[in-house]
Amino acid sequence: MKLKSLIIGVAMLLCAGLAIFALTKWHREFSGGDDDQSGGTKDDAEAVITVQTGTLRRLTLHRYVNGFGTIEPAPATADHPAAGGPLSSPSAGVVAKVNVIAGQEVKAGEVLVELNSGTASYDYAKMEVERQKKLYADQNTSLKNLQDAEAQFASLQIVAPISGTVTRIAVKPGSAVDANAVIADVIDLSRLAVSAQIPADAAREVNLNEELQIGDSNTTSVAFISPTVESADGTVLVRAMVPPNSGLRPGAFVPLKIITDTRTNCLAAPAESVITDEDGKSFVVLVKGEEAAQAPVTTGLRENGWVEIAGNNLNDGAKIVTVGAYGFPDKARIRDAKTAAAELPTTNSAPEK
Repeated sequence: MKLKSLIIGVAMLLCAGLAIFALTKWHREFSGGDDDQSGGTKDDAEAVITVQTGTLRRLTLHRYVNGFGTIEPAPATADHPAAGGPLSSPSAGVVAKVNVIAGQEVKAGEVLVELNSGTASYDYAKMEVERQKKLYADQNTSLKNLQDAEAQFASLQIVAPISGTVTRIAVKPGSAVDANAVIADVIDLSRLAVSAQIPADAAREVNLNEELQIGDSNTTSVAFISPTVESADGTVLVRAMVPPNSGLRPGAFVPLKIITDTRTNCLAAPAESVITDEDGKSFVVLVKGEEAAQAPVTTGLRENGWVEIAGNNLNDGAKIVTVGAYGFPDKARIRDAKTAAAELPTTNSAPEK
């Protein structure tokens, strides 16, 4: 009995020892290992975050009002008539002759289309004017008769009101036309304008003579801002002259930008580096050596992927976190992704023999 009890006791001691050993090993693995020489543990080691970085720059940034506009003939001004538009028939009749084709350059006063009416042909009306002029010169007719002949002749011809380009002919010889029917279009292509309907709220920021960009290659300035708001859609008409030789055509629908503010030499950060938290506060992550920390900023203009910023200890050329800034702790050690990639061991892709 004593031998049996002794064996059982020894077995229990061995089991207890094994349990203590296993528990100790599990605790060390779970807690990160032995204390380091400074007395701390691996729990105290800072995490290293791999990020991508960029730099702050001094730039000129702009604020825009964006929209779309239509290219059209310039409207009449105190110095010039309208730059073109549709020409209509002054009376009903039949087209006798078309003197021009689409795309042809014409001079002001040139006859584009000749008409015959139910009371007179174009050729007869023309001869009658010449006859009345001679009679009036010889004092054998009245001024009223001459004026009536000229009025009848004028009603049988479509005349170019300006020098320009024939952009459309809507009739052909033998066509019957009604009074006020559109016969042709003539436009002075050197005098075009762009008109845009801008939301009324945005139009408050727009002023006369501010720079207006049409597409990517044409720049002009705002020439007209309507004093009224369109009740149907709440927009305001804005117009600008198109630069000569712009390459733009009447009827084109084009994007435009009106520059309402310009900031020169302002400190700017890449847009992806500026983080705004749930409280509406913005910050960038400023890099110093191998450490980085949040730096509060106020933001301004945004353009082409850059954001105007202002804050303490921020200078041109300062290094900041770009990719990885979101969710970044207040302070942390970092590792640049480019450096990490350069330190990766190279592998030999050649097949083993």
